[in-house]
Formats: sequence, C-alpha cells, structure tokens
Amino acid sequence: MITSTFGSLQVRNYRLFTIGQLVKLLGTWMLFTAQDWLVLQLSKDSATALGVVTALQFTPVLLLTLYGGQLADRFDKRRLLLFANAGSAVVATLLGVFVVTGVVTLGWVFVTAALFGVVSAIETPVRQAFVSELVNKDLLPNALSLSSATFNAARIVGPAVAGLIIAVLHDRTGPIFLLTAVLCTAPLLSLARMSTTELYRVERDAVAASEARTIDGLRYVWHRPDLSLAILLVLVVGLFGFNFQLTLAVLARVEFRVDAKYFGLLTTAMAIGALAGALASSRRRARPSVYRVLAAAILFAGFETLVGFAPNFATAVILLLPTGFFMIYFAQAANQRVQLGTDAAFRGRVMALYVLVFLGSTPIGSLVIGWCAEQFGPRSGMWVGGLVSLIATVTLGVLQLRRAGGRIHVGLRPRLHVKVHERAVGVPAVRPAVR
Repeated sequence: MITSTFGSLQVRNYRLFTIGQLVKLLGTWMLFTAQDWLVLQLSKDSATALGVVTALQFTPVLLLTLYGGQLADRFDKRRLLLFANAGSAVVATLLGVFVVTGVVTLGWVFVTAALFGVVSAIETPVRQAFVSELVNKDLLPNALSLSSATFNAARIVGPAVAGLIIAVLHDRTGPIFLLTAVLCTAPLLSLARMSTTELYRVERDAVAASEARTIDGLRYVWHRPDLSLAILLVLVVGLFGFNFQLTLAVLARVEFRVDAKYFGLLTTAMAIGALAGALASSRRRARPSVYRVLAAAILFAGFETLVGFAPNFATAVILLLPTGFFMIYFAQAANQRVQLGTDAAFRGRVMALYVLVFLGSTPIGSLVIGWCAEQFGPRSGMWVGGLVSLIATVTLGVLQLRRAGGRIHVGLRPRLHVKVHERAVGVPAVRPAVR
C-alpha cells in the first residue's frame, strides 16, 4: 500500500520537484494567511477589502493563464518554472520590506497581490503540465495526487505556523513575508538539480511547437464533451464554493471573534481533510468516471453549506474536515479526468484552461461572496457558496444523464444500491454511479 501510495517518489526528478514545491508552498500559505490578516488590520475588518485583495490576486489568472498554457506547449517548462519561482521570491520580498519598514498601506497590499497573481498565472499551468514530464504515464495519476497532497500538507502547516508567528510577534506580519521570500528559492535549487535526460518529453519539431495556438486548445476542448463537462463543473464550483481564503478569515474574525492562531486552526482543519482526500486519490490507477467527479462535488457542496450554519467554532472545525476531504477529492478527480484524457501536444493549453476556470473564477466569486458576507452576515459567504455549488452540480448531473440517455434506478433489496442505466452507443448497459 505504501509503495502504491508514494510510488512516484521513487523517481528522482519527481522527488526533487516535490521537495522544492513543499518548501515553497509552506511559505506561500504563510504569506496568504499573513496577507489576509494584514488586510483586515488595515481595513478595520472589512470583508469587502478582503474580497478586493483576493480578486486582485486572482484577476491575472483570468487574463494570463491561457497565455501561460501556450508558453508551456512552446517552450521548456523547466526553464519557465525557474523564472516564475524567482518572481515569487521577489514579490514576497517587496511586501515584506514594505511591512517591516512601516510604509505599507492597503494600496501596496493590493499592488503586491496583483503582482503575485501575475506570477501564479504563468507558473500554475506550466507546473501542472510539467508533472507529466517527470514520471511515465502509468505513474501519472499517482504523481498528480501526490502533488495535491504536497499542496495540502503545506496548507496544513503554513497557516498554523503563520498564525503562531503573528500571535508571538503581537500581530506583526512583516517577518512572515520575508521568510516566504527565502522559502520560494527552494524550487530553484530543485529544478537546477534535475536530470533533463530523464524527463519524459514528447519530441515535436520546432515549427509545430512555435505554431501552438491558444485557440486550437479551446477548439480541442469544445469537441471533447468529456473534458468540457469536467471543466464546466470546476468553473461553477470554483466560482462560488472555493472562496475559503475570504470566507474563513471573515468567519473567524467577525463571526467567532477569535485571534490569528484560531483562524489558522480553521484553515488547518480543512487542509487536514484535504490532505486525506489527496492521499485517498493517490492510489487511483485509471481515469475517474464523470459520475465520481459529480458525486464528489455534491458531497463537497453539502458539507460547505453545513459549515455556514455551524452553531459554534468547534463545530465549524469538525465540519471543515469532510469539507476539505471532498473538496480535494473532487478537484483531483476532475484534474485527473482532464489530464489523462488529453493528448500530450495539447496538455499545456488544456491545463491552462483548467487552471483558468479553477482559479480565475475566484476574482468574480470573491467579490460576490464578500458582498454577501457584508450584506447578510459573515456566515452567508459560506452557505451561499455551498448551496449554489450544490444546485449547479445536480443540474449538470441531470444533463449528463440525459446526454448519455440514462436513468437512475434505486434498489432496496438486498441492500441499498444506485445504478446508472445508459443507452448510449458503445457504453455498457449498466454502469455503477461511482466506480
């Protein structure tokens, strides 16, 4: 079991990649936590200001991610990642200097958030596509899941450490940003030590690579309903349900009236569940079915809604565990369904579109959810996002069944089970709802 769960780590290049990412992501999550706390300090606990900084951080994803995917299909992904991670270190240093010297204002936080977003818009699709060059195709599902586990391991430790540092330093956040700048150099060392001869690269002639166009990637997805449905589902859920950077900060400081270390506990609880979800996905060896993706999205949306109605802080912490589990289980199932169903020549552009809808929807969603929290109370940001995600997922599930010409049959003997009957050509007559 251990071998199957961590099999990709036996590959040296992937092991180096994972170590570098883990160190950097620890700093990144510390930066996000400190940034949210700093914004609330400077804005006198304004959920709208927090929504604005979140929107500015993710707006570049809307504008530049597709271009980042085009770069990933045209140029050396490893070199692109070297430049992007160096950029992250520079931005973190800039914000740290502003805070430590006492010249920081809300405007400067907005500027650095936008700059960090620009770097992320290029780095994220390149990094997603680069994983397929680190391991062979058989190990790719495992490598994708472990990359997600790395992300969530950092999300467990990062916010908790940031909360403790802020508490120890009496609400000072500057040292966290400077520490993040140092941690962002870890991927530079890992990427430099990789063996380029051991990368799994698809050889293409230079002319074909230079003609890799964004529009061709969009057309490719348009003609692939299996890819477009998964990406559409990620768009809707990401737009309304994945605004935890905003909702958890508001819930902690405004609704439950807790300090920074307890705010970190909320994020850590969700990340623990997310890590479990990532590890649960790591043993998958085949492309997940669309029904698995839909089921995970429904469970995530349901638990997020319950968090919005949690009567107290302790209940919220407990409910965030399954919320985090199904959040990442859904995201990983969707990611694997897209990556494992995409031709290598289009992978950079397709993953750029995936990242665009996954992260790029956050600017709009954060403004809407931030407005809801201001108008209808801090809890509404959570339960509105959950309910909208739930309704949208059920709707897309019904449309999928109709497209497949299927129906749901529920049997009660000898035990409860659900089957999906499909009449589509080339599809088995009976397929389990979740494989």
